[in-house]
Amino acid sequence: QVQLVESGGGLVQAGGSLTLSCVASGGTFSSLAMGWFRQTPGKEREVVAATIPSGQSQYYPDSMKGRFTISKNNVENTVYLQINVLKPEDTAAYYCAAGDNLHAVVTGTAVSWGQGTQVTVSS
Repeated sequence: QVQLVESGGGLVQAGGSLTLSCVASGGTFSSLAMGWFRQTPGKEREVVAATIPSGQSQYYPDSMKGRFTISKNNVENTVYLQINVLKPEDTAAYYCAAGDNLHAVVTGTAVSWGQGTQVTVSS
């Protein structure tokens, strides 16, 4: 079982940028597909971005394309989410997820979850 710890959230102004980090331990990180999700109260958790184990191919839902970038560093055992041009609607708890393949991560099935890091965007 892989353990995931997110960091990097905080209070930022609209228009700024933020990079979230997720450090993994207890698993073979290079073999894991990874993803980022976000959730606000009263709303289902939604996928923001995901990557195959090598990090060389990324998935973004159409609604997330343009301002989000996922990257995976298999030396540091860390996956990052860069968010540019932050908007108030980006305010959410952001969660890191790990799974055996991209489909498992994107669908949120058979994955391990981190505890989340809160991003709050002020206008």
